[in-house]
Amino acid sequence: MRDEFRIDLNIVSQLLVDMAEAIQVAMRQATKALLTADRRAAEGVIARDAEIDSIFRQVEERVCDLLARQAPVASDLRALITALHVAADLERMGDLADHVAKTAVRRHPSPAVPAELRGVFTEMSGVADRIANKIGKVLSKPDATLAAELEQDDDAMDELHRQLFGILLDDEWPYGVETAIDATLLGRFYERYADHAVNAGRRVVYLVTGETV
Repeated sequence: MRDEFRIDLNIVSQLLVDMAEAIQVAMRQATKALLTADRRAAEGVIARDAEIDSIFRQVEERVCDLLARQAPVASDLRALITALHVAADLERMGDLADHVAKTAVRRHPSPAVPAELRGVFTEMSGVADRIANKIGKVLSKPDATLAAELEQDDDAMDELHRQLFGILLDDEWPYGVETAIDATLLGRFYERYADHAVNAGRRVVYLVTGETV
């Protein structure tokens, strides 16, 4: 029974890694669509969001099944609860990449952001990519130290978010209200993407140390 539990838990862990890899690709492609008006890339992100949702449901089903059949305690129970919370954060990160892609589609054939904002969003995408990569690593091999680094990455994203607002609120902003609203929402999508990654990282710290961050 114990060996069976370990096998099932390893499957859950791999599903989480698969989710992390999928959301990394999703946000990368969504940003490409955003900055280059690549409709095909955007539509690909939107289509694959269903795959991320499907993996999330698989994690939920397997964890609930293990809780019912195995009645785990101590570290085993902690691992399953962590998996549920992390999966929810990853699923939300996939949704946020989907939102970015839908913005790109809505503004097609024009780029969704003007030239003045492309630098900020390129940097935001870089931070998002780094964050998703770290999440994949700490889920593949739980590491509390690496997971804690996500807090610093989130600080970098928050600083870029502030820079974005500085540009949007400048008296010389030439693009009107609609473009400003789009940029504000897009900035929020990237900022929340990082926040959910931090939440997932904190869950990994809890898994490894047993201490709540």
